[in-house]
Amino acid sequence: MKDDPSTRRASAPGRRAINALWDWLFPPQCVACDARGAWLCPACLQEIIYLSAPWPQHSESFAPLANARSAARLQTPLREAIHAFKYSGVRVLADVLGEILHRGWAQEPWDVDVVVPVPLHSGRLRERGYNQSALLALELSARTGLPVVDSVLVRHSPTRPQVGLSAMERAENVRNAFRCASSALASAEILLVDDVWTTGSTMRACGEALLAGGAKTVWGLTLAHAHSVAD
Repeated sequence: MKDDPSTRRASAPGRRAINALWDWLFPPQCVACDARGAWLCPACLQEIIYLSAPWPQHSESFAPLANARSAARLQTPLREAIHAFKYSGVRVLADVLGEILHRGWAQEPWDVDVVVPVPLHSGRLRERGYNQSALLALELSARTGLPVVDSVLVRHSPTRPQVGLSAMERAENVRNAFRCASSALASAEILLVDDVWTTGSTMRACGEALLAGGAKTVWGLTLAHAHSVAD
């Protein structure tokens, strides 16, 4: 893998300072049950159902990804937390959601060089103000020491939101939507990170772009899986 100026490592002290300021300005209230004291309270955290690694055999194909898995099931209260994090601007949830993601990763880490978040199109990024997948990648970096490269894989085509689309429509919606802006990830073993795995169309499209850009192998990790996966 070539040196790349976009490689970043998360600053844990900086994150904690920002989170402390956020909590002072907006006293925490659980986004799932409204209990006061935390953005995702201990009781709700206990209800999260984690997925064992490796996943058992099932019908999903991960190609062109070498393999893929998710940390937990997308159901209450994790569903509400991800929704608040992604659509309601509650960026402070990155810390606790990053810990959930890391728990899924730590079960069986792959031998990778860098973490690459699934990118947003520039228009969507301006609208939202942040990329939730990039924040998760930085949280994972803070816990693993793996560098984050977030400027090589780009989403050059705007696409419709995937919500409500069939599996076939999802795949067509993101076809050729991603590309590598440079060869900085050539020969790299890449961990691709996103928030939710539904059909895997976005992750697969990103994997194709990274491999076309010279990556050696691409592995997929998401915070949540939208469908039931037997433990």
